[in-house]
Amino acid sequence: MGIPFQMGIVIFAFTYLGIWLDEKYSGESSSFYTIILSLLSVFIALYNVIRQVKNINKNNE
Repeated sequence: MGIPFQMGIVIFAFTYLGIWLDEKYSGESSSFYTIILSLLSVFIALYNVIRQVKNINKNNE
């Protein structure tokens, strides 16, 4: 039950950070930081899910 919430929090936090960085350091139409950090957050969240599922399967054996 906690895995989806963890994914959502990680993706939200990194995307929000990207939006903040774009507003602070980039031009008006640039969304470089938002794109990079949101993609990075998806990979981190998926890695975390895969790691947790492997641990669950190992404990069930």
